[in-house]
Amino acid sequence: MRICGIKLTHDGAIALIEDGRLVFCVEQEKRGNNPRYQDIDNLDAIVVALAEHGLDARDVDEFVVDGWVGHTESQLEVVSGTEPITLKGAPYLERHAEDPLTSRDGFGLMLEGRGYPYRSYPHVTGHMASAYCTSPFAKAGEPAFCLVWDGAMFPRLYYVERDRARFLEYLFPMIGHIYPAASQHFGPYKRRNRSGWGDRAISGKLMAYIALGSVDEDIVAVFQELYGKRFGDDTDLAHRVDFNNMESAISTVHDFFEASALRLKAKPPEDVLASFHSFIERLLVQQMKIALQRLIPGRRNLCIAGGCGLNIKWNSALRATGLFDAVWVPPFPNDSGSAVGAACSAMAARKGFVPLEWSVYSGPALKRGHVPPEWRAAPCSMRELAIILVGNKPVIFLAGRAELGPRALGSRSILAAATSAGMKDYLNDIKLREQFRPVAPICLEDRAPDIFSPGTPDPYMLFDHRIRAKWRDKVPAVVHLDGSARLQTIHRTSQHVVAELLVEYEKLTGIPLLCNTSANLHGRGFFSDTATACQWGRVEHIWSDGLLWTNAP
Repeated sequence: MRICGIKLTHDGAIALIEDGRLVFCVEQEKRGNNPRYQDIDNLDAIVVALAEHGLDARDVDEFVVDGWVGHTESQLEVVSGTEPITLKGAPYLERHAEDPLTSRDGFGLMLEGRGYPYRSYPHVTGHMASAYCTSPFAKAGEPAFCLVWDGAMFPRLYYVERDRARFLEYLFPMIGHIYPAASQHFGPYKRRNRSGWGDRAISGKLMAYIALGSVDEDIVAVFQELYGKRFGDDTDLAHRVDFNNMESAISTVHDFFEASALRLKAKPPEDVLASFHSFIERLLVQQMKIALQRLIPGRRNLCIAGGCGLNIKWNSALRATGLFDAVWVPPFPNDSGSAVGAACSAMAARKGFVPLEWSVYSGPALKRGHVPPEWRAAPCSMRELAIILVGNKPVIFLAGRAELGPRALGSRSILAAATSAGMKDYLNDIKLREQFRPVAPICLEDRAPDIFSPGTPDPYMLFDHRIRAKWRDKVPAVVHLDGSARLQTIHRTSQHVVAELLVEYEKLTGIPLLCNTSANLHGRGFFSDTATACQWGRVEHIWSDGLLWTNAP
């Protein structure tokens, strides 16, 4: 049984599940160095993705299109070849709380001149399904709560069991797009004319910026007061707001921040944003506690999905409450996982919420390209590469298939020694990033608790860790301004070659970690080929599937 999941709008992607196993997921931003968040505007992209794996559309048993804007249905404008067509999909949110798997059936998915039937499930259902089906809870046959908080929705709580899922309640009436909105009113990205949705990429940058500030309880009190007046008492707000009037919803958020800005003119913007973050974190934890008091007793597992699932501090705060036995966040909680989620929704409709067999390294393989003549290639072992890293020279590391989701996890990475504080600044400079942006560590899993607190396994960089005092001077390049780190751990026996590199580097230095930042052009997806990395030319060494390319003019 082959199911092809398709996300057409921003973070466009194509995923294929065969007999419960993820064969591939190709995000459009990771093809041809496309811009971040690239959508699929031409259905020929589906044909190409299938062909790269020896398939065509006739080999697929079911096509599934992720739902989008609309109350009862969505309208998706695309092109097939040169012919414009409109596909009708499911809405953004489920229409029936007791059955999020209600689909909308359609026909006319035109691929190579032939029309195919398709199903479409609500956008929120895809988030829920991808989070649960990839979780250890699905593998163990255990139920779980699922918190879905995406850009245009309030934080929504679901309960997922093997044979069904159902919506329980929303936690509070504030859409997930609050960080891009806040950035227009406070801090380094403040705008004179503030409106609309803003830049999706801002959220991560703002999370880095707040480390410059401190939580001020007077500021928190202002946010609490204004929230109560504008959101807290409106118990009917969730029923009146859907994606059809999201412009009204984002306007309400801007009004909230404008009122806040008038009260907080004298406060440093970094303190304002740090305090706002703290306010939302407390609100999230408080409302989760209240919800669980009146909901299902017994073992409590939690999955987190939606774009807000990339907020490592909120994830850690929920885990630290002790409300849950275990917390799971997939490596693609945002819309980069929606194609996988669409396919998982169809799988769940047929077989229940069964576990998906998957690997995070299921993205596109490296493409061939024309490497500039001044670059020379030679075989290079992990021992030899570790010696280069000891010499404080960064290396672009391209290995096998790309990672799924927005974070580089060792397949499309720039790796460097963390022993020099200047390395963080150097990496930020060559990537055209602000100097307050952190660089993440990739660390051998068994050594992580010695260096980080808590240092628990975190293979996808989705929780917050503190660097222990005795290690801060040893690895200063990965210490964020607030002493934290967005850690990635990897088992030393992992089949991924980056684990072998870490082991060799540890043998030479006694340090089991390296700097790890994404290998990409500014504002683009990961490098899709070695040639582009060479043409970029800002790093002297590029290791690509066994060969070390060196710029030797």
